[in-house]
Amino acid sequence: MKAISLSSIYMGIVLAVTLSACSKMEEVTFIPPDIPTSNPITSDTIPAFAKGTLLANHSYTILQDVTVKAGDTLLAQPGVTVKVMNNSQIIVQGVLKSVGTKDQPVSFNSDTKQPGSWGGFKCDLAQAVTILWTRVENTGGPDPTGSARPSLTVKSPIVVDIEDSWFSNGQDDNILVTSGAKVTIVRNTITSSGKADGEGINLKGAVTGDVAYNVVFSQAGTGIKLETSKSAPLPQTIVNIYNNTLLSNGWRRGAAEPGRGVSIGLNAIGHIYNNIIVNCYQGIEIFGDADAVNTTYGNNLFYATAVSYTDNTVTPTIDINLRQNFYPSDGVGKPQASDLISTSVGNMDPLFKSFTGVFASPNGAPLTADLTLQASSPAIGKGNAKYNVDLGAYTTDGKGNQHTSN
Repeated sequence: MKAISLSSIYMGIVLAVTLSACSKMEEVTFIPPDIPTSNPITSDTIPAFAKGTLLANHSYTILQDVTVKAGDTLLAQPGVTVKVMNNSQIIVQGVLKSVGTKDQPVSFNSDTKQPGSWGGFKCDLAQAVTILWTRVENTGGPDPTGSARPSLTVKSPIVVDIEDSWFSNGQDDNILVTSGAKVTIVRNTITSSGKADGEGINLKGAVTGDVAYNVVFSQAGTGIKLETSKSAPLPQTIVNIYNNTLLSNGWRRGAAEPGRGVSIGLNAIGHIYNNIIVNCYQGIEIFGDADAVNTTYGNNLFYATAVSYTDNTVTPTIDINLRQNFYPSDGVGKPQASDLISTSVGNMDPLFKSFTGVFASPNGAPLTADLTLQASSPAIGKGNAKYNVDLGAYTTDGKGNQHTSN
């Protein structure tokens, strides 16, 4: 009888198991692991010094400023609802993790649900910030001097990951990050913030990373803004800005400092591709003090639903020629051969499934639109393939913004 080695038997078993697994691969359903619970917070009121886990599908109240100390972590599980009272603020010196899901987002809102009614997240000294599938609404409550506070600030060289979330109805900047942080800000919807000033995403002081597939609507100022610190021009702010849909930004701040879809200033470098910019006061502004030599851009679509719009923030009012402002004349940015630039109403219309064509709207106004592209949209297939073959936040490959409602 011919001898059969144990190794041959073992290999045969492995092969049989492998073939069986391959034949059943399509039947496998992957279940994401549960988020581990550490130091569960069971009280309905979050204490002044907080650490541990806000439990899934539980409702909590904040009555005063809450601090997460250095070395501590505050984790919000899916379905958590936090009601903030008394213009309170969440101050993070440790780690913040708000980890919702598409079906069970986390929510932070005030008890009054009015714009500017709580203080937002002050993560200036945080050790890490992760915000996934989370609603942050009605921030911007005044600080002790009476100034509106941003929805979220980070001023330390940490990893900042903000994905699939909503920021709405604040009073100043929605996301302000500085001081060398590394950012991933993708697939978010940022709407109707800044009473008279404030950017959607404001990145300064050596921040690097990606800003992609976001919808930014009706900011008082600019949708996405990059700068490097005046006092420390190096290292530079260097950010990839691609496949964002930027709508109706800049009108509440008006002529005093026109808001843009995208602005690159003060020694910053942007790589700006595949964005759709509609009805913004100005389109893409690359300032003379930006690092224009190393800034690259193209494959952006510019459109306006009217020929001109009246800026009512000044007296006398002025009519703004929208198409002349796609690349403002006081900047150094120029139209690119790969851009899709509207020359008249109807020309290069991105053909969203629905959009009212609004220009200026009040702080807190809802976005009522379906920004997915119709099949005949000129934005489909015209992207820089390094990022995506399509333009805008909603791409036909399904990799873009996942929000079906705002």
